[in-house]
Amino acid sequence: MSKDYTVLAKAILSNIGGAENISSVTHCMTRLRFNLKDMSKLNDEEIKKISGVIGAVQSGGQYQIIIGQTVGKVYQSLIDTAGLEHLSSVEAAPASKEKEPFSFKSLGNKILDNLAGSLTPLIPILIAASMFKMVMSVFGPSMLNWIHEGTSLATLITFVGDAGFYFFPVFLGYTASKKFGVTPVLGMFLGGIMIHPTFVQMAAEGTSFDVFGLPASPQNYASTVIPMILSVWVMSYVEPFFKKVVPATLSTILVPTFTIVVMLPISLVVLGPIGFVAGEYIGSFLLSLDSIGGFLAVALIAASWQFLVMTGMHLIMITTMITVMAQNGQEALVNPAAIISSMCVAGMCFGAFLRIRDKDQKALAFSYLAASFIGGVTEPGVYGLGVRYRKPFIGLMAGGVVGGIYAGITGVTTYAMIPVANFAALAAFFGGSNANTINAFVSCGLGFAVTAAVTYILGVKETETKNESILEKSPA
Repeated sequence: MSKDYTVLAKAILSNIGGAENISSVTHCMTRLRFNLKDMSKLNDEEIKKISGVIGAVQSGGQYQIIIGQTVGKVYQSLIDTAGLEHLSSVEAAPASKEKEPFSFKSLGNKILDNLAGSLTPLIPILIAASMFKMVMSVFGPSMLNWIHEGTSLATLITFVGDAGFYFFPVFLGYTASKKFGVTPVLGMFLGGIMIHPTFVQMAAEGTSFDVFGLPASPQNYASTVIPMILSVWVMSYVEPFFKKVVPATLSTILVPTFTIVVMLPISLVVLGPIGFVAGEYIGSFLLSLDSIGGFLAVALIAASWQFLVMTGMHLIMITTMITVMAQNGQEALVNPAAIISSMCVAGMCFGAFLRIRDKDQKALAFSYLAASFIGGVTEPGVYGLGVRYRKPFIGLMAGGVVGGIYAGITGVTTYAMIPVANFAALAAFFGGSNANTINAFVSCGLGFAVTAAVTYILGVKETETKNESILEKSPA
């Protein structure tokens, strides 16, 4: 373990109220995500001054410290230093259920926090499954035809890629259970029930069915998101109830059995259909934005995407994007806009690199460019340049608008989910026509070029912003 990471971890711990103030902690690709017991013990300004910290935000009920590409190593050092070895890098401990006054803001924060805690750990699955789909799209019959349809290799790659999405309710049952404090294997069991072949077949054939006499409407919940999140949320109240009332000598047998018995009608009769219909309507609404707003819809999302990420609101769109992609095998609004926006971040870093005169800050701008375009980490650029200098945000939005308008006019579509923000994300456009791929590359190129040009022209006022903490390098 690097000494630098240990020093960084200790500095963070001392300014968040110590290990005893941590309710749960996990990390995504660039951020440490804390649920703290007492936010008044947090020293936000000091944290932002720590060498190795790019920035910090409060979003979705969490305190998020932006580290960058080394977040995994910093996280492990934090866990070791704080003595929290029981936590895993991809699992969040159950969130604290301390009561707080109700407000729409707190409700929104809880929703975002629960979405993040349930979906973020699934990113490795989405990446791996999407890469298999991308390989088949590029090297299969639709493009290069190096992998011939019907061969064992084609069959293998296809079902491996599909598995990541088809069994999504099972994976989500696990991660959502970790987030809501349910026994994880019960969440997985419920997910398996909802995509059992018999149930799926009844949905396909329109067979009538009832659960303990209650009429049910069988649906194909494979690849869905909302039904499982709702079901596990309700289960987080059902299971603790039985843990309280069932005698300890019988709890091992009766608690899981009674929990599933109660959840069957709740999930299959009520929450499942409600979540399925809600997902359908959300997906239809998202797809209809293109017809409502025309080509401007992609441009609007591309221009505002990084701000949505900063506030955590992007999770709503990502949830919907996963639903649409799983159901239709393609998506032409959110995913193209997000990829264009990522290229715009790289363009902002490049424009700032060309314009900044100070050698140290110029080197940092170049490192942000590499982190974005190669490493797929946009936060260093967004916080290190956009937040610090402000004006680069104008370039970022301008590039998003131009690239988004071109993508919207030409109907650019993505055929795979590759949830990284580097050049590899461009592979998501493979799978359709060659014209789609070309137009996608043009739209991303326009976003990059316009952002770089506007950032360079507007310049940065290097002497007016003194928040050096945002520009500190991450430890090597």
